[in-house]
Amino acid sequence: MAQQMNTQRRVVLVTGPSGAGRSTAIHVLEDLGYEAIDNLPMGLLMRLMEGPGPSRPLALGIDARNRDFSTIGFIELVARLGRMAQVDLTTLYLDCSDEVLLRRFSETRRRHPVAMDASPETGIRQEKELLAPIREVADTLIDTSTLNIHQLREEVERWFAPEGGRHLAVSIESFSYKRGLPLGLDMVFDCRFLANPYWRPELRSADGRNPDVATYVQSDQNYAPFLSRVVDLLLALLPAFRAEGKAHLSVAFGCTGGQHRSVAVAEAVAKALAEAGQPVAIRHREMERRSLNVRPD
Repeated sequence: MAQQMNTQRRVVLVTGPSGAGRSTAIHVLEDLGYEAIDNLPMGLLMRLMEGPGPSRPLALGIDARNRDFSTIGFIELVARLGRMAQVDLTTLYLDCSDEVLLRRFSETRRRHPVAMDASPETGIRQEKELLAPIREVADTLIDTSTLNIHQLREEVERWFAPEGGRHLAVSIESFSYKRGLPLGLDMVFDCRFLANPYWRPELRSADGRNPDVATYVQSDQNYAPFLSRVVDLLLALLPAFRAEGKAHLSVAFGCTGGQHRSVAVAEAVAKALAEAGQPVAIRHREMERRSLNVRPD
């Protein structure tokens, strides 16, 4: 197994809306020893993969400004690379709130590259709509809304420092089975056997981060032993993954709608790992998808 990992080419695809910090992230990866190529045409990427493997990992910046960019093309590219045994692929998505992106464009007085003849607000909206499906399939999501350049550097280093760098980064996620399994997961746990708050009218509109919803899920007699065994399993496996040279681990919890049970369990597991001293990031894919669909009046 170690021999196979040593022959793999680590590739990080970096994307996200303009102004969210994509270029900064690529520069950080370059400082970490990655061979960085920004604004690479998607049509050239597979040809790059077919060549001799580099001595360093690759960080490739692709965004909506690329002349051959398309959402479907990007997702198909990720799928093709994911099927290549010699490639260890991670898709990094840099995101940011509309308000902060607008402020950044206003401060620099730049026109938005997706809508050069329109307002920055229009460009931000159009680009986010274009990239929304890619955001859904990204392995790692970093929201830069509240990060300065130094904090962003620390976050990228936390996730992507090569072996011998900082530590194994763990991502805990929740998702909806109705939308299928997200790409890029290492471990998946099904939470659909737990009591479902959806059938309680007073809890239906809330999600698993709500204390009342979490308490309802925890009241199921199967919850405590399930949580305990999952946490014990992860704490037992993390040192082995770290020793094997794995840099990141994605663990996901799914339920029917991705709103109640999976969110509550993901939050509890992330908290338990953090209390054990393991750095962990958490994301709720269905909650993110719903927030993207919200439009101000």
